[in-house]
Amino acid sequence: MLSEIISFIVQTVGSLGYIGIFIMMFIESSFIIPFPSEVVMIPAGYLAYKGEMSMLLVVLSGILGSLAGALFNYYLAIKLGRKLLVKYGNYVFIKEETLEKIEQFFKEHGHISTFFGRLIPVVRQYISLPAGLAQMNLAKFTFYTTLGAGLWMIVLAYLGYFLGDNEELLKEYLHLIIIVILVSIVIFSYIYYKITKKRKKSL
Repeated sequence: MLSEIISFIVQTVGSLGYIGIFIMMFIESSFIIPFPSEVVMIPAGYLAYKGEMSMLLVVLSGILGSLAGALFNYYLAIKLGRKLLVKYGNYVFIKEETLEKIEQFFKEHGHISTFFGRLIPVVRQYISLPAGLAQMNLAKFTFYTTLGAGLWMIVLAYLGYFLGDNEELLKEYLHLIIIVILVSIVIFSYIYYKITKKRKKSL
């Protein structure tokens, strides 16, 4: 199933080019259809290795798409408010428990959580909602979101680029690479959480 989704996304990116990356990353960054950004940016980096795309435009398209999706969630939260998000959230993959966890994450880490949130699976798609509900300063939100998304886009795109010298290896193990990346992020996030919690106790 995952390999079929990856094949579809590779074909979409290949046929639509930078617009395809933008659209896919917009969808990934919002809650419309949550899926790993890895399945978009790694193949895009591979296409850059082949000379079919510009690495600069690949990364830029990914960042702009992610930012657009984040702003969509941000303004949606402002317009609807928490009650409506909870009421109708189940129709668009937002559960009240998920929203509560993300809100807690935002409260604990403040505005910079919009940066760290871009690097954490699941949180990445929803961190814009509590930012919108809290009416976080738009300039700060845009800055931290762009910074986090930019770092993540660069890592993924260059991973695809450097793996590009072995096309068969990339095709065969792309799903495994994605799983390893996700697990690594979870471990990093857990370590960060424990360190932060320990610091708060010592204060």
